[in-house]
Parts: sequence; C-alpha cells; structure tokens
Amino acid sequence: MNYTLNKPEGTEKKGSFFAAAKKLWPMLREEKKTMALAGIAILVNSFMQLAAPYLIGRTIDEHIIRDKDFHAVLVAGGMLLGMYIVALIASYLQTQLMGGVGQRMLFRLRNAVFSKLQELPVAFFNQNKSGDLISRINNDTDKLNQFFSQSLMQFLGNIFIMTGAAIFLVVLHPMLGSVALAPFVFVLIFTQLTGGWVKRQNAKSLKALGGMSSEIQESLANFKAIIAFNRRDYFRERFQTANEENYKTSVGAGIANNIYTPIYGLATSLAQVGVIAFGIWLITTGNFTLGLLISFLAYVNNFYTPLRQMAAIWANYQVALAGWDRIAEILSLDTDLLPAEATPQSSNGLLEFKNVKFGYPDGKVVLHGVNFILEQGKTYALVGPTGGGKTTTASLMARLFDPTEGTVLLDGRDIRSYSNDERTKKIGFILQEPYLFAGTLLENIFYGHPELEGHSKEELEARINEAGLGNLMTRFDQGTETQIATNADAMSLGQRQIIAFMRAVLRKPELLILDEATANIDTVTEQLLGEILEKLPSSTTRVVIAHRLNTIENADTIFFVNGGEITRAGSLDQAVEMLMHGNRQS
Repeated sequence: MNYTLNKPEGTEKKGSFFAAAKKLWPMLREEKKTMALAGIAILVNSFMQLAAPYLIGRTIDEHIIRDKDFHAVLVAGGMLLGMYIVALIASYLQTQLMGGVGQRMLFRLRNAVFSKLQELPVAFFNQNKSGDLISRINNDTDKLNQFFSQSLMQFLGNIFIMTGAAIFLVVLHPMLGSVALAPFVFVLIFTQLTGGWVKRQNAKSLKALGGMSSEIQESLANFKAIIAFNRRDYFRERFQTANEENYKTSVGAGIANNIYTPIYGLATSLAQVGVIAFGIWLITTGNFTLGLLISFLAYVNNFYTPLRQMAAIWANYQVALAGWDRIAEILSLDTDLLPAEATPQSSNGLLEFKNVKFGYPDGKVVLHGVNFILEQGKTYALVGPTGGGKTTTASLMARLFDPTEGTVLLDGRDIRSYSNDERTKKIGFILQEPYLFAGTLLENIFYGHPELEGHSKEELEARINEAGLGNLMTRFDQGTETQIATNADAMSLGQRQIIAFMRAVLRKPELLILDEATANIDTVTEQLLGEILEKLPSSTTRVVIAHRLNTIENADTIFFVNGGEITRAGSLDQAVEMLMHGNRQS
C-alpha cells in the first residue's frame, strides 16, 4: 500500500474546510456548551454595536436639531456608554471562552494525529520523513488552533454585524443602501476568484516548512557522519536549498494573505464617498436628514470595518484550510495490516510461510511464492547478498509487513489473527542498531513488558537475577539506576546490544529474530551476548540474519535468500558458495 503523503498536485481531491471538519467535530463535541455561550456573547456584542448608530441618529435629529433637549442628549449618551460597556464585556467573554476551546481542541487533535500514527505500519514511516510528520503535529495543528481560538468567533461576529448593518442600510433608505453595498459585490467576486490561489500558496508554504524540518532533523541525526567525512559544506548546501524554498513559498503566502487588505480598504472608501455624495444631495432635496446620514455612515463603517478584518481572517482561514488538508491526509489513512479470522490450519512447525509473495509500493518484488517451515526449538540462519530480502523476510515473520499474497502461519494460525499483544509476546526482534529511550537502565530493560508495570525496583531486579543476568549489571557504572540519555549516544554499541538482548531474553519469546544484531560489535561482547541467549528456554526458535560465518555455523538449518527465492543450504560450505556466487551476481 502506498502511504506517501503530499502526492503530486492533481492526484487527489481536497475537500472544503467544512466538509473535512466533520472529522474534527468529535474533538469539539464536548465544547458545545462553551461554544453556545460564546455564540450568545457574540450576539450581544453585535446587537450593541448595531443599536448604537441608530440611537445616535435619532438623538441628533430629535433632541439636538428639532427639540434642542440637551438633557435627553445626556441620557442618550449614558445609554450609549452602557451599551459599549456591555459590548466590551461580551467581547472579552467570547475571547476567553473560545481561547479555551481552541487550546483543548489543539490538545485532542494532536492526540488524534499521534494516535493515528501509532496505528500505521512500518511502511508508512519508510515512505515519509519524520521531520515533515513533526511539522504536521506541531505547526499545522497550531494553525487550526489559531483559527478556532482567534478567528472563528470573530468571523461569525463580523458576519452578524455585517448582516445587521446591511439590513439597517436597506431599511433606512433602499436607494442609498444600494449605493453603500455596491462595492461589496466587487469584493465578493474578487474573493471568490482568488480564494483557491491563496489556499494553494499557503499549502506550498506549509509543505516547504515541513521539508525544512525534515532536512534539519535528518542532518542533525547524522551529524557524526557529516563531521567524520568533513562534509559540513554538504549540510550547509542542503539546508540552504530547503531554507530558500521555505523563504520563497513564505513570501508567496505572505503576498497572497495580504492581497485582500488593500482591496477591502478601497471598497470601504468607495462606499463612504458614495454615501456622503448621494446623502448630501438627498438632504438638499429635503428627502433625508443629517442624523440619518450620520447613522448611515456609521452603518457603512459597521459593514466595511468587519470586512477589512475579514481580509486577515480569510487569510487565516486559508492557512487553517491548508493545514487541515495536511492533517486530514494522516487521519484518513488506514493500516493495511488487517486482522484475519483465527481459523486453525494444518502446520508442522512454529512458523510457516505458505506461498508468500511480497512487493514494495515502488513495484519492486522481493519474494516470489516462498514456502518454508521453522520448527520449535531450532536455530535458523538467513544468509544472502545485501538487498537479497533477508530483512524483509524477517519483517514478515514479525508482521511488520503483510504478504502481498500467501499466508504466514504462527502456531498453526494466520499471523494476522493475533492481536498486537499476543503477537509481540510470542515474537522478539533484536535489531542491528537497538534504540534506547531516555530514562534508567531498568526502565529500558523492561520496556515492552506491560505485565510488570507498577512493580517495585526490587521486584524487577529479582526478575533479572532469576534469569541469571544479574552479573551483567556490573558493566554499567550505576547498575540498574544508570541514566540513559536520548539516543544513548554516551553508551557503546556493545552496551546497547546487551540491554537489547536482556530485554528480549526476559520476555521469553517463542520466536526470536536477530537482524545483524552482532554485526558491529567486538568478539568478546559477541560471546557475552551468546551467553545471554543461552538463558532462553530450549523451546525458543531463533532466526539469525548475519554475514559473519561464526554466527551461523551452529545453526540447525541455513536458508539462502536472493532473487525473490529462499533456498535451503545443505551445509555451511554450500551456504558460503551460494553467498559468494550471489555477491558476484549482485
């Protein structure tokens, strides 16, 4: 299955924000009451802002020009002050409420994206850069948060105010109202025509930001190699290219996001000039009053000021929409590691490949109809040239991938019928480069042992001693309390492998896979790791992938893996001959 994100433009259809937001609704369902209160605050604020111009116009016409009643003017002024205070309180409440909604939605959204990543198979991470995924979790979700916490309610409030102002303009004087609203038609058409372009510019900017994050992450992760080969220039050039791309797309997005502000400002000026000119003419003909003209200008301002604010909000909307597209790409993915029925099948071994075929999304076929059986308690070696398919075969055994065709049986059941907990309890996997987590040595040794969660340090150390592994703690300065930093750079590869081997042995798996696990360590440490493996139950089946002959000489059966085929080698000498021939061919 192809899990490549950010496919070339035109290969997939993007949905609208409101259509895609249906997936977002579960994260907002708990916020219905809060959003309802924020909506009420918006309505109160909008009503106060719309009522004020009408009160001002009537006060001018009735109490200043006609009656010259300054007491009534002071009363009206007090009413206006009260209305403005109520509007201020409502605006503050709406901001506070929606700020909380945005932060809580951000928390749930990041959890949802991260949980989805946990469900996806290894193939997904092979096809996508971790830096870009980090950018989606951090940056793209924050764009949505900014829209919801800052822009959404302001957007709705502006819609209410603009709608109310438009109604007042048309009701007070239809002809003058038409003059005031005419520039808005042009703005509406312009926004509709340019909206897609603005969204595309923001999508390019977010993608470039993700690409730059990927480049930084990859370069820093391999910085030792850069120093060893003195290729800082290569690091600088790669970063310069990514940075320039990010700069260009950011400038393009900035131009796109700010294109509306001058257009909306021009529309406001045209409306004001039109209303003043036509309004004065109406007053001279006796068909209009000064107070109504002042109210009209206030409503024009109430209509077009939110419109100018909408320029910035619309840009935030397009950024959020582009960010949502990138997030929705992940949320819409489903794993291709689907479960199967737990139907027992006839099998003579612990693990069996039945006509297994496998190919990668790029079309490269690695295995062609492979059949073999692994019996319980025996040791098997997989040898072959680099790229021959050894690690892929081991990954299929551990169900890191599923076959394209055929079946992998574990204890007579389709391996897909096991839950993750059941499968990982039966199968252990030791990698060539073991990964250790920041924490204590004890925490790393018992990583992946959920049944031991909550046990005391003394109880866990007793487990180590019961397994005959206690003497290994002397190889670490502070024993089980030895602190391991991120990536365990301060530890030798041998020390990391000792921890990985102890972790696997303590789990007592039925099948243990060692993928070049002793390839890069010294002979003394390799001998020590062999002694650790002797602590495994005699019923444990071992699969060893190795190039070093001393690692495989004691194997019960040797399989030669190359050209999509897995062939049983009759002896170590035959395996060596096949390996040399395979290397010459490759």
